[in-house]
Amino acid sequence: MDEPRQSAPVIEPGHTFATVTDKISSIVLTRPTSNGWFVGFGLAFLVFMGGLYAIGYLFVRGVGIWGVNIPVGWGFAIVNFVWWIGIGHAGTLISAILLLLRQSWRNSINRFAEAMTLFAVSCAGLFPILHLGRPWLAYWLFPYPNTMNVWPQFRSPLVWDVFAVSTYFTISLLFWFIGLIPDLATLRDRSENRAARIIYGMLAMGWRGSARHWSRYETAYLLLAGLATPLVLSVHTVVSFDFAISIIPGWHTTIFPPYFVAGAIYSGFAMVLMLAIPIRKIYGLEDFITDRHLNNSAMVMLATGLIVAYGYGIEAFMGWYSGNRYDSFLLWNRLHGPYAPLYYLLLICNIGIPQVLWIRKLRTSPLGLFLVSGVILVGMWLERFIIVVVSLHRDFLTSSWGMYYPTRWDWLTYIGTIGLFLSAMFLFVRILPMISIFEMRTLLPQAEVKPE
Repeated sequence: MDEPRQSAPVIEPGHTFATVTDKISSIVLTRPTSNGWFVGFGLAFLVFMGGLYAIGYLFVRGVGIWGVNIPVGWGFAIVNFVWWIGIGHAGTLISAILLLLRQSWRNSINRFAEAMTLFAVSCAGLFPILHLGRPWLAYWLFPYPNTMNVWPQFRSPLVWDVFAVSTYFTISLLFWFIGLIPDLATLRDRSENRAARIIYGMLAMGWRGSARHWSRYETAYLLLAGLATPLVLSVHTVVSFDFAISIIPGWHTTIFPPYFVAGAIYSGFAMVLMLAIPIRKIYGLEDFITDRHLNNSAMVMLATGLIVAYGYGIEAFMGWYSGNRYDSFLLWNRLHGPYAPLYYLLLICNIGIPQVLWIRKLRTSPLGLFLVSGVILVGMWLERFIIVVVSLHRDFLTSSWGMYYPTRWDWLTYIGTIGLFLSAMFLFVRILPMISIFEMRTLLPQAEVKPE
């Protein structure tokens, strides 16, 4: 029997310590900034400015400019919050869980996946604050002593969100920064610009690469990986409680926590591939981000996509089997109601089209994977829209039924956060090493012999 293809080396053979360091550090230190980078960053920043304009107008006029109404009090803000939080899951999964499982293929993609997590969580954090209506009072959510005795309601999952998301962001930021320290020292030592040497030197925190430094580094890195691992499972579980502990049909279900976590990893890996594929092509990193990375990421997407499909099936089955008239009506409303076309499009994007990932040739096709990943991101956004809007717009009382139509301000705010995300990614790949230098160097012995 032939040796499994997954045993291929993580990086292509022929590299040495010097070539790995030179190739990755040169992107930041010596490679000139291309016109394409300026055009891309300029467009992303322009979109972000449009989002800031929408936010400023929101502060002046209030949430009435959005499409939220009664009964749909949760609109785009919560849809986009859940979507962005889900995208942020893949970075911590790749960094923490795959590190603890000693999966060496993570080393090529973990750095920008971690950065993606930070930027996605930052985008997500905007929406609950904007959705408050009085965002200048957002600090009321924190349990601080005050003379008015305004304490948060700890039985509310919205308060749980504050603690879960802030903890997740803090641990992810520490994990990302600690992983950067050896590479920041490399940039400090190789930079020919005095200002850059000072900045990278301050960020490197006196790293000299001694045995004591490496020992403490590895201990701290593993401890943070252990802390981050339960956060991957807990954060989106807590987000799902926003819905699951309510009595609204379509929300009141115990399958939401695992279903949301699988969906988060599903959309997170889709975003990782949509970033990794252009980056490897533009910067010539095909020997670092190899076909094995594309194949493994596609298989993770396929597995989590099947879990999501199982969740859809259980939702439909329980709506029929429970005999609850409200759950049965919700199922009918999804299939035949005014938002039915979006539900069918959701099924096509999240279940139908991703089944092509069973084909290995397509799992290693950059263009094919890029297109499938884009479809999955659209499908997962539609899933959040269906969960939030369709469950609310027709609830228990027919007299309270209504329709939700997002306004141009809803769209502009959402698209603006995409501009923020892309602007941050453009700056990241230009200022910091997008691939971990020292972790790639540890993989060189595996690349000595190329498999047949």
